[in-house]
Amino acid sequence: MSKKNNAFGKEVIQFLLSLEPDFKCPRGVSVLNPYLDLPTQTVVNKYYNKYYSSIGKRVFLFGINPGRMGAGVTGISFTDPVNLLNDAKIDHPFALKAELSSQFIHEVFQKFGGIEKFTKHFFLSSICPLGFMMDGKNLNYYDIPLLEKRVSPYIVEKMNQQVRMGAHTEIAICLGEGQNYKYFKRLNDQMKWFDQIIPLPHPRFVLQYKRKEKEKFINKYISTLTSIKNILEIS
Repeated sequence: MSKKNNAFGKEVIQFLLSLEPDFKCPRGVSVLNPYLDLPTQTVVNKYYNKYYSSIGKRVFLFGINPGRMGAGVTGISFTDPVNLLNDAKIDHPFALKAELSSQFIHEVFQKFGGIEKFTKHFFLSSICPLGFMMDGKNLNYYDIPLLEKRVSPYIVEKMNQQVRMGAHTEIAICLGEGQNYKYFKRLNDQMKWFDQIIPLPHPRFVLQYKRKEKEKFINKYISTLTSIKNILEIS
């Protein structure tokens, strides 16, 4: 459980800034750890102190792992430098490059009522809190079987820590209905972190392959978030 007198954001900051890989990557794969960089550390402190200053549990939404254009720069899940400045209103020194997943999620924020309303009840994270690169491109933890095998004990350890930060264990949301969901469900069946996992289409999938139906998917996110609020009777 989260420390009784510690704001949720303090728990998150402590978790993120202490991340350190304890596994060996396969040849050609490198770890993406933005939390080693001082500008990212500064942004992480600003963001989580601003939007998660209250005490209390959140419903967790788990993406895959940080990517080089979004959280791999800012340290904030599904928030690229553009949305960090324009939507979250946090100044930073990063180049203003946009990322698809961030665009979608921040539209969800706005339709839900804004970042403040979303962060009061929900928390965006990743199954693996560190990212991966290969040949200068993003890599998912499950893309290479040997990487998945080597990183799995680390994922379990960090998931245990994330749940203790203050997660509602009745329900979690998985962003990604394919490999990410299959992996998460298999681990959760073993570890029993959450009673139920609800999968949603990954934001990048929506904007890359279903852009014409974007509003339909945003509405699906909103209806899911609203339904969970009602189920858990949180206001």
